[in-house]
Amino acid sequence: MDTFSKFAPFIQDFIYRNGWESLRAIQVAAADVIFNSDDNLLLSASTASGKTEAAFFPILTEFFEDPPASVGALYIGPLKALINDQFDRLNELCAEAEIPVWHWHGDVASSHKSKLIKHPSGILQITPESLEALLLHKHSYIPKLFGDLRYIVIDEVHSIMRGDRGGQALCLIERLSKLAGVNPRRIGLSATIGDLEATGEFLSSGTGRKTAIPKIEAKGMRWRLSMEHFYVQNTQAADDDGRKDPAPVEGALSVLDEKSDTAPESADPGIGYIFEHTRNKKCLVFCNSREECEAVTTTLRHYCEVKNEPDRFLIHHGNLSASYRETAEDAMKDEERLMTTVTTATLELGIDIGRLERAFQIDAPFTVSSFLQRMGRTGRRGAPPEMWFVMREDMPEPRAMLPDTVPWKLLQGIALVQLYLEERYVEPPKLDRLPYSLLYHQTMSTLASCGEMSPAELASRVLSLSFFHKISKDDYRALLRYMLEIDHIERTETGGLIVGISGERIVNSFKFYAVFQENVEYTVRSESEELGTIVMPPPAGEKIAIAGHVWLVEEVDHKRHLVYCTLVKGKVPAYFGECPGDISTKVLERMKQVLTEEKSYPYLMKNAVARLGQARHTAVNSRAAYDPLICLGGDSWALFPWLGSYAFLALERLIKIKCAASLGLKGMDSSRPYFITFRMKASKEQFFRTVAEKAAEDFDPIELVYEGEVPVFEKYDEFVPKELVRKGFAYGILGIDEMKKKAAEWAALAEAEN
Repeated sequence: MDTFSKFAPFIQDFIYRNGWESLRAIQVAAADVIFNSDDNLLLSASTASGKTEAAFFPILTEFFEDPPASVGALYIGPLKALINDQFDRLNELCAEAEIPVWHWHGDVASSHKSKLIKHPSGILQITPESLEALLLHKHSYIPKLFGDLRYIVIDEVHSIMRGDRGGQALCLIERLSKLAGVNPRRIGLSATIGDLEATGEFLSSGTGRKTAIPKIEAKGMRWRLSMEHFYVQNTQAADDDGRKDPAPVEGALSVLDEKSDTAPESADPGIGYIFEHTRNKKCLVFCNSREECEAVTTTLRHYCEVKNEPDRFLIHHGNLSASYRETAEDAMKDEERLMTTVTTATLELGIDIGRLERAFQIDAPFTVSSFLQRMGRTGRRGAPPEMWFVMREDMPEPRAMLPDTVPWKLLQGIALVQLYLEERYVEPPKLDRLPYSLLYHQTMSTLASCGEMSPAELASRVLSLSFFHKISKDDYRALLRYMLEIDHIERTETGGLIVGISGERIVNSFKFYAVFQENVEYTVRSESEELGTIVMPPPAGEKIAIAGHVWLVEEVDHKRHLVYCTLVKGKVPAYFGECPGDISTKVLERMKQVLTEEKSYPYLMKNAVARLGQARHTAVNSRAAYDPLICLGGDSWALFPWLGSYAFLALERLIKIKCAASLGLKGMDSSRPYFITFRMKASKEQFFRTVAEKAAEDFDPIELVYEGEVPVFEKYDEFVPKELVRKGFAYGILGIDEMKKKAAEWAALAEAEN
């Protein structure tokens, strides 16, 4: 009640109107930090725990009592859809107090943005990319817009800490603060943070403040969780009694005894299972790629057609037009419409789309964080979170090699669940890379917005941004020299630096605002309707899949990047570009444990239990569960490193570059990050000894970059000197330390066996 009494009257009315009997612990803790200290604040609590209200109740109370003379709070969100959702929520909260709420991104009307520039006030919600555009094009307005900025709220802070996007957000916050002459407090919100202290330090960079991280005791929550396995063919792992309908194992948390019609007779078993168990329910179906999202939606809609049922499936991913995405969001918010949306990570984050009954996950996501976020979409309004995993694979050929008989996705799904249940493990942020691509981007952005600057002034302005603390002055000089060579910057008669002619083409493109990698996208249209975007469009006469339907390509305009098409029936694969995952070593190690332990997992369904049993039997009998190197016959070998993506990459390169010649190793083929196959003349003992010796050497990581290789990882690496790209990859990407540790373990294992 003490905290409640401090809130502004309109906040108290809002709490009464919504029938809240008490404030949540996180709301009390946040109010205490904001009202009674000058600290930054990191709020980490489960999805739907009231983090947004926890941050804004005390902020809005302050604004009600002492209105800011400009935008008072900047809300940075990772997705336009999340901003649109929060815009509606905050508007409802602020309407009575007449505190304006503004939003700014690519789908917002210019008239709305113009009103903000004329009357800067209240709360501004924006993406990092739109904030970049604002600093670039409205540079002179920044002091007026943000001269009394008091708070910056970063929602889903974990999602922008992956790669350069989080660094960009941090750089933009610091640049804006310097221009406006302010030092606003920062508030980070997230449901899934792996290392609270590291995130708190990241949040406070450059502010001179510490970050308060309230410890909120999480209430025990029961999950409704199931995991089933399907071969794409009709014969299933548990088909010992001829039944096609899977039944739960004893103790499964998710009960599948509901009455429902079946999928079409010849349906893909896994997709048919989803079709059956989404009927008369509101669900999300998560896919790991946009291609899969399109294919699954097309298949589910086809099943509706075959069964003469109304179409009950929607689609949502980043390549769809805004109108298609918003149609799905609005339909899901409508409590009366029992629809299912097939989606990628675009609906993973905190958008409130009403009372979802369950989420499906096709195959395993790449991270524990993603699993928790996706399951957290359900379980609102007091119901338990509910996730159904659907693991699909082709049945291994009778003569398949050992590595191809392992159900990798099933193991990965179990490992993700067990790591959180047993250890509350969530992947920590990776903040130690050498961000040369972002360094180029922020250099160009600073010059484009500020105009001519001396090299020393530019270096001082850019290298003082805290995200670049690991960049040396020598490296920055090398970057500037290269940018002069390629005419992205040029030197004036007075010795200053400005954006060059070639650089202007980069900076003046709307694609410049984003630092994440994008494909060249073509807008797909059918008559006057915009369907979305694709990359690498096929020629006229071919078919494409987008927006959950199949279309015949009538014309491709490569100059304007347009594809014109008409709706047809059928089924074709979609293509939007690669979508690689970054899996941690912790997950791979737990996958190995799944194979070696005899433990049963109560959420595994009948087929999954049978498939895991087969995998364990094979792994134990072949010794693959215990021995990292297995002879497949003759001079063919399989290596199971159980290392995460980047440590696996480092090991692969160590073997190729430093070990292959002396071992007589050829035909190396990697299935990252699960296994490597090769032919080898040497013995197992020689392999382990050689790898351990080479890994133990005090070598420069740059030696693991192939001769002549320029491993472009980030969007602007192509405009960075080759030696810096190689250095950034070797020192910032490759997991050298984890690889060395694993090689030392193998040496000890080989010695013990001798």
